[in-house]
Amino acid sequence: MLEIGKYKMVKLTYDLYVDDQNGEMIEQATAERPLEFLYGAGMMLPKFETELAGLKQDEQFEIKLDKNDAYGEVNNDAVVELPKSVFLVDGKIDDELIKIGNTVPMMSSNGQRMNGLVLEITDEAVKMDFNHPLAGEDLYFSGKVVEVREASDEEVAQILSGGSGGCGCGSGGCGDGADSCGTDSCGTDSGGGCGCGC
Repeated sequence: MLEIGKYKMVKLTYDLYVDDQNGEMIEQATAERPLEFLYGAGMMLPKFETELAGLKQDEQFEIKLDKNDAYGEVNNDAVVELPKSVFLVDGKIDDELIKIGNTVPMMSSNGQRMNGLVLEITDEAVKMDFNHPLAGEDLYFSGKVVEVREASDEEVAQILSGGSGGCGCGSGGCGDGADSCGTDSCGTDSGGGCGCGC
C-alpha cells in the first residue's frame, strides 16, 4: 500500500478546529468533498505536509499546528488604506462587492494574489485587512487518509506549472504581502480565494 510522499496524489477528510478539538470547528472536508492535492508541490502548509508523511490509506491523523506553523501572527502592517480609484470598474465602484465585511480578491503590483477584508469605506479610501483569516490562530486537524496514489506525469506537470490543484490549507501567498499593496497599482482580480477552504 502506498505511503504519502513526494508527488503522490493524496485525498483526505478532516475536521478543522481553532485551538484544539474542543474549539470552534471552522471547516470540514467530507467524503463527498474531500481535500485532494499533490504532496510536495508546495500547495499545503509545510508543517501540515510533514505531519502527513508516511501515512497510508484509511489511517487516521491528528495534527496540531501552532500559529507560527500555520498563518503566523496578525500583522498590523497588512491593514492598509487603498484609494477608491483602485476599485473603479468603468468609472464606478461595485457596491455589492466593495462593502464592509466582504472579502475581495486582489492582486498586488508584483502579480501576487491575495484576499482583502473590507473594514471601512470613506469618501476617499477603502481600509482593507490582508491578513489571512486564520492569522493568529492555532489549528487542529482531525482526519483520515482516503486515498494515496501515484500522480501521472501530466498531473505533476500541470500542477507544478500552476494549473488546477487541490484546495485547502495552502500557503498560497494570500494575505501576507500587503506591504506591496499600498499603491495605485493594486487592482481587483477575479481569481478565487485561497487558504483553508477554497
